[in-house]
Amino acid sequence: MLVHSRKTRWAVWAGFWLLFLPLFALPLLVVLGASFATHWSGALPSGPTLEHYRSATRGEALQALTTSLVTAVAASLLALTAGTWAALAGAALGKRHRRVLDALFVLPVAVPSVVVGLAVLVAFSQPPLLLNGTRWIVITAHTVLVTAFAHQSVSAALTRLDPAYEQAAASLGARPASILFRVRLPLLLPSLTAAAGLCFALSMGELSATMMLYPPDWTPLPVLIYAATDRGALFTGSAVAVVLMAATLLVLFAVSRVRTRAAYR
Repeated sequence: MLVHSRKTRWAVWAGFWLLFLPLFALPLLVVLGASFATHWSGALPSGPTLEHYRSATRGEALQALTTSLVTAVAASLLALTAGTWAALAGAALGKRHRRVLDALFVLPVAVPSVVVGLAVLVAFSQPPLLLNGTRWIVITAHTVLVTAFAHQSVSAALTRLDPAYEQAAASLGARPASILFRVRLPLLLPSLTAAAGLCFALSMGELSATMMLYPPDWTPLPVLIYAATDRGALFTGSAVAVVLMAATLLVLFAVSRVRTRAAYR
């Protein structure tokens, strides 16, 4: 910690907890408490039960969780591929052209996600590429929304790479493809895994664009949570939300382990 005085450190920690608890921890604790409750008429929930979690881990909820996981994994892989390719290509461009490329990738994040959903719906509701009513239109929308984060993460990592490694490989006779796959990409692996985790987490929680696009047989979990709370089933919706958070955290933990090993190598 950069603060050396003990009193100042205590003040910093106190400020952190005063901000963290009401802004981040308390809402999550409320959702967690509601997921175990049957009534909440006082300061604390009452009537503890596991029935909400039984409903949240079977049937329609389990299918929706699988849908969310498949969508997030597919969108993350597609976004990582497109974002990495664009970042590598942009590294060879001039500063002006690189700014234009960065602006194009950031544009879907700069507008509301519901606008992105509408744009995807309009673009893929007519031949020759008709995706409306299929799972692929949901995956496409999620990919568009999260690619910017993959591109920015890889672009930032590229600026920090030491060119000496590539120059040494080239001086030993390595071809550009060998330099890319055996030098640049391994050095970028920590940033690639971090970008994949961020894209996955954002895709798992995406709702606005998904509401405009999802077909009846491809319902992600955030849509199910919204539907549950909309019909007044707040406690069941809270249990489903906890399941969504747990699944996301487990995947992010696995990705962080891969990232740690990649950084160590």
